[in-house]
Formats: sequence, C-alpha cells, structure tokens
Amino acid sequence: ADRDRYYYGMDIMFERHPDIVKRLCCDAPSLVSVLLDGLVWRSRIAENGLRRVNYYIKHLVVDAKGEFSPTIEWVTANNDPKVVCHPVISMVTDLVWSRVAFRSFLFGKTWFIFTLLVFINSQAVMNHVRETFRSGGQPARNALGARTVIFASRAFIYICSMGQRLAYHITWTTVSIRNRDFIPRLGCIPIPAYLGNWRDATGAALTLILFIMLCLEPILHCAGEADADHMFTERCEAGEALLFPYSVFGMTATLTYFLLLADLSVLSTRVSAFVLVCGRVLSEVALFLFGQMFLVLAFACGISALQQESSDFDGIPVSCFSLFKMTLGMFSGTRYDLLDEHPALLCAVFVYIVTTVVFLLNLLVAQLSCSYQATYQDMLGFARLNRGKIVAETMPSVAKSRWERFVARLRLDEPCEFGEGDVGMAGGIQMFEPSSLHVTTVDTIRRFGGSTSVAAQWPAEDLAASDDTDRFDRMEKLLEKAVKRMSGRKGHGNGQNGSSSFGSLHSSAMSHSSANDSVVGGD
Repeated sequence: ADRDRYYYGMDIMFERHPDIVKRLCCDAPSLVSVLLDGLVWRSRIAENGLRRVNYYIKHLVVDAKGEFSPTIEWVTANNDPKVVCHPVISMVTDLVWSRVAFRSFLFGKTWFIFTLLVFINSQAVMNHVRETFRSGGQPARNALGARTVIFASRAFIYICSMGQRLAYHITWTTVSIRNRDFIPRLGCIPIPAYLGNWRDATGAALTLILFIMLCLEPILHCAGEADADHMFTERCEAGEALLFPYSVFGMTATLTYFLLLADLSVLSTRVSAFVLVCGRVLSEVALFLFGQMFLVLAFACGISALQQESSDFDGIPVSCFSLFKMTLGMFSGTRYDLLDEHPALLCAVFVYIVTTVVFLLNLLVAQLSCSYQATYQDMLGFARLNRGKIVAETMPSVAKSRWERFVARLRLDEPCEFGEGDVGMAGGIQMFEPSSLHVTTVDTIRRFGGSTSVAAQWPAEDLAASDDTDRFDRMEKLLEKAVKRMSGRKGHGNGQNGSSSFGSLHSSAMSHSSANDSVVGGD
C-alpha cells in the first residue's frame, strides 16, 4: 500500500510560487541550497556499485507556459559560485547547454569568426602580398588583384560587421534612453546600462574603432586620383599621410576582435575557469604597474637632478625609458659598463634594481600566488556562472520548434522509478551515479501503510514511538555516560567494575531499544 500512491509537494509549490527561486536568491540566499536538495532523491540501495538518483528539474527547465524557465538567469544573476555548482543547477545548465544552446551559440560565433578572418586578411595578410608584388616587379595585374581583394575585404567589414554592430548598439542605446536605464555617470555623460556587460562595452569600442578606420581609409582618400592602372591604390599624397594612423587603429581593432573571441572559452569549463582566473588577478598586475611607474618616475627625477653626463640618463624622459629597459632586462650589458665612470649614478641604478627587480617583481609573484589560491576554490563556480549567463543570453534565439522537441525528448511527464517495480512520480530525470559518490543510509521517502484513497484521512504520525535515529541517539548518550564513568575510576579493580557497569548500561540500552522496536511493530 505504501508504494501505491506518492505525495510530493513540488508541483503545488511551483504552481503557487513560480518565482520561488528568484525570491530565495533575493531574500534568503541560504535557503536556495535547501530547496535544491529537496529536488533530488537518492536511493538507499546500491545496485552493482551504482546508485539510482532522480533529479526533479521539470519546473527549473520549463515554465507554466511550456517555454524556457528563467531559473538559470535568476541563479546566475545572484553571482554565487557555490549555488551554481549544486548538482541540480549543474544538470539543468549542462543539459540545456549541450542539447539546445550550444548549437545556437556556436552558429552565432561562426559568423564572428568569419568576419575576424576577413578582417585579418585585409589588414595583416594581403598588404604584405601587395608589397611583395611591388618590390618583386610582378605584373601590374597581380598588384591590382591584391588591391581588389583588400578593397573587397574592407568593404565587407565596414558594411556587414560594423553595420551590424552599429545597428545593435543604436537599438539598445535607444531602449536605454527610453527606459532611462543608465549606470552611474562618467562625469556628465550618461552611460546606457547594457554597456555594463564587458562584451557589449568591448563591442561598442570595436564599432567606434571601425568607424574611425572608415574615416581614415586611404583607399577612399585616393579614389579621386586613381586611374585604371592604379585602381584601389593607397599610394597617393593624402593616402600615405594616413597610412600610419590607419595601421595603428587596425592593430587595435585586431586585438579587440581577439579579445571578444575569449567568449569561446565557455565551450570548456576548464578553459573558461582559467580565463576567469586570469581576469581576476589582473588587479594585482595593475597595482604592480602603478608601483613600478611611481618608482621609475621617482628615480628618473632623482637621476636627472644628479650631476652626470651619461647619454642614457639625459633628462627625465630618457631616464624613464632606460630604467624601464633595466626592469625588463633589455638594457645592454655594455651600457652598464659605461656607468663605472659615474659612481653616484651607478649607486642610484643599483638601488633602483634592488627595489624593482628584486623586491617589487617578487612581491608581484607572491601576490599572484595568493590571489590565485583564493580564487581557485571558486574557479569552477565562476566558470559555471559564465556558462549560465551565456545560456540565458542564447536561449531567446533558439527556435520554438527546436525547444519543443528538446522538452519532448526529456519525457518529463513520465514517472521516474524508485526501484524495480516501484513506479514513482513524474517531472524528473533518472540517472545512475557511483554508490560511493554520495553515501545515503536513510531513505528520504516516508512510507505509511493502509488505504491510499484520496478520501481517506492523512496518516497521523505516532509521536510516542521514536524513529531509528532517536533510538540510536539515546543509545549513544548512554554509552557516552558509561565511558565517562569508566574514565573516572582508577586502578585495575576499578577498571573491572567499570567494565561491568558499562556492560549493564549497554544491556539496559539494548533492552530499552528492543522495547521501543516492539512498540513500533505493534502499531
């Protein structure tokens, strides 16, 4: 009778409070893990070294309308690396990521990778091929072909990549202005709130750089002077004046493209964790650079005030450059030998090297080690937080039909077994894990005998009879008292008396436990 009908308040709770996860994350974060623990059932019995586990994740995956539940978004917005590592949240995130969000995310990044390759081809590959044709005396048609490829690649970047990004940022900026959604102002300039995300901020910077490159494009400035043999050329008076600043912005744009490519680290949790750790220890590097610049400026001003005639320390700017080279190990050994002619200058350089190379660099290593150890404990949690945010951002682009097929394959409406022939409740996914992973000695299902009719009264618990845990607790207290009495007696004879006392107390505890067992069985 106890296997005929089960009661589990999960459905009623989520129907009454569909945003219970959000409420707990905001008002009682310590109870989130308690709620998630209640969504997991582990069998007390292991079969062939494996334990049956049911994860009741229906309401964490699908909402009442059959759409994607915002649970992952709520949990990741809480920024708690320990909660996202909970087995339930990990399963939901990995399940949605591997079966639904991964393909959509990769498809979106495929376009980005293609635009990056086109950009590299126009800025870092074909320009050298063009110069090879010019210096090698190749036919003009070869040089014209290289210039045509460069022009077509840059036109593609300006229209497709920059145009797409420009439309995206204009749309979101308009939404932020309409909703008055701004982050704390930078001076008197309001910043749209969506730029608080580093990816959007980096994308906006890339859009601005590409727009400046379009304004400085040498091919456009030489278009009025080009003839049929020099079509799409950059070699004109106006174009050559802009080549260097254009190349500087081209280098910056290339580095920004690769910085945005760091999103692909989410494909591997381990790589994502490494990238996140690198980002979190950058503050220590910034502190080191601040201290290094302070010492360089201080010693450069001091050395410039010193009476000396070394060409490597002729003024503050030259002294700063030389001191930086010493820190990086780029100062030539022959230049050090020339310092023998200036003993005071040599002493100042010696103090600088001890302060920066010996002390400051080793302090940086120690800071990085401590910061890494402190971050390493939550490294996996931060990686899962990053993956959860990517999943929440990718799911709106998933087709509805594909989502419905995914939910249908989960079979959340079919009951999950508690054992062979013991059909349980629906709304979960059953898995098997090693029995030693989570040792379970107490069955979390409370079973009652008798009728399972819905009209029958709810079975009342017998408060007079204690469960197994209470009986063992009383036995443990009796044994502790016996041990204390034994330890308080001295001598061999006393030890024997203590043993007999311990035996009598042990027999009393066992008889008391047996009496309780007989009462429970009688009921």
